[in-house]
Amino acid sequence: QVQLVESGGGLVQPGGSLRLSCAATRSILNTMGWYRQAPGKQRELVASITMAGNTNYADSVKGRFTISKDNAKNTWYLQMNSLAPEDTAVYYCNSNPPLYRWGQGTQVTVSA
Repeated sequence: QVQLVESGGGLVQPGGSLRLSCAATRSILNTMGWYRQAPGKQRELVASITMAGNTNYADSVKGRFTISKDNAKNTWYLQMNSLAPEDTAVYYCNSNPPLYRWGQGTQVTVSA
């Protein structure tokens, strides 16, 4: 079973940036996505990247977030710029649609 380990979260001021990483224990031949879950809300997909490198973003993050991957390292990234308080959430990676056990996620808190 593939394990997914997210990292890179933290506390950042509004307007700041963070880069999240997702490492898989083996190669994944699927579209991968970054998801987030804010307190009291459902988990939502915010960005995805296909095997060919085509990307897609939720409207709420378009122009601010960038998803990328390093196939050699079985690692996916989410560069988050111009962060706002509404981006506060636990961020997870998984395939799209999600096929693997969810990792623990990484907390992103945007606050002054």
